[in-house]
Amino acid sequence: MAWKQLEPTGPHLSYLLISFFLLTYALFSLFIRNRLHLSEPPLATLFGIIFGPKGIGALDPVRWGLGDTELQELTRVVLGLECFAVGIGLPKYYFVRHWKSVAMLLGPVMAFGWLVSAAFIHWILNVGFPTSLVIAACLTPTDPVLAASVLNNSKFSSRVPKRIRDLLAAESGCNDGVSFPFLYFGLAILLRSTALGTFKKWLLITIFWQCLLGIILGFTIGHFANKLLRFADAKETISRASYLVFYILLALFCVGLASILGLDDFLLSFSAGIGFSRDGWFAANMAETKLPEIIDLLVNSSMFIYFGALIPWEQFHGFYELTVPKLFGLLVLILLFRRLPATLLLYRITPDLHTFREALFAGHFGPMGVGALFLAIEARAQLETDTSEPLERPPPQLDPTKRHVVDIIWPVICFVVLGSTMVHGLSTLAISVGSHFRRKEGERAPLIGAEREGFHGMEHDAGGGDSASESE
Repeated sequence: MAWKQLEPTGPHLSYLLISFFLLTYALFSLFIRNRLHLSEPPLATLFGIIFGPKGIGALDPVRWGLGDTELQELTRVVLGLECFAVGIGLPKYYFVRHWKSVAMLLGPVMAFGWLVSAAFIHWILNVGFPTSLVIAACLTPTDPVLAASVLNNSKFSSRVPKRIRDLLAAESGCNDGVSFPFLYFGLAILLRSTALGTFKKWLLITIFWQCLLGIILGFTIGHFANKLLRFADAKETISRASYLVFYILLALFCVGLASILGLDDFLLSFSAGIGFSRDGWFAANMAETKLPEIIDLLVNSSMFIYFGALIPWEQFHGFYELTVPKLFGLLVLILLFRRLPATLLLYRITPDLHTFREALFAGHFGPMGVGALFLAIEARAQLETDTSEPLERPPPQLDPTKRHVVDIIWPVICFVVLGSTMVHGLSTLAISVGSHFRRKEGERAPLIGAEREGFHGMEHDAGGGDSASESE
């Protein structure tokens, strides 16, 4: 019979539905981005929810046997590619000129966000403060995947000063890796290590080995890869298509090497991107390929469809005393106070933020996404096995304190990531509509490429929005 020829298996449905979403989005991408002012992540997440287990049921990764290990590796690859792409996309010698602004966001702003989020988690969810520190560490980084979807390739992004776009991109590329010290510090307190032992392990392993060595090795790999590619280009031994392959495989090489050596995957990948494109040669040669846009559409959108299908809805109510009102209250407080107060307080000593409204934009724009999911799985793995390899289920003999964190961290992180994806993904629409109604009657919006005014309260340099030093 004909119906016996049908094979709607999990992977086959995934190929069909994900490609259907990407094809549809590709056909209307300019209209969606420039007229509707929407980005891919919230749309992809909604698609995953609709076709996931709580919707139509066509996408069910858990039933298909895709668990924490598969999600961990998918998020690792997606973040590694995005961090590498951010490093390449920054202007040449960016950190030489702008290190102070990036340091303000990676230092006091991140530390403030970590502590204030931990305080809200402790207060609203009634969990121990060490547990709150671990959960808050997962929410500390600005997600490079969500940031890239909003800051790149749209009329909205072209009306934001380039120095702010570069600053937020640089921060998002760095701080997934910089979050590891916060996470491991919280884990050390939770596990009640001695003060000396905690500090020693944190300093030697997390700071020096994972982070510092990761930065040095990543930059070195990127620098020498650039030299090799330029040599091959000069000798005409590499085809144009191979440039793209080289870009993607170098990012994957960095992720694989970092994972094997136990280094910070994302700091190594980001540093490799900086070293690879430090002199601007590769970026100039590949400007017409629009490779970051291709990665955003294919890889990042697929990741958010997967996330939409994985959301643990049943754990948002009655699971370890979690309730939707509690989680919603936590989400609102984190969105309001995680970054905004510190950014507004420090913007006068942050060189790349010139006005209060610029600080308001930078403070609001700190989305939580794929990085938070990866760190949540990392925390669970460390508590379950004392390694970075997660188990499908917590072992029965696991200490009750650890078991509580392992169980509660996933629904809390998923709820906040879902809220952040929607709020930050739809912020472009809200800001664009708001700026439209603030304009005087008959006044036209600034032309793309000549936004000397841009959004109200943001300073654009003459001559199309960016100074020569910024565009170099």
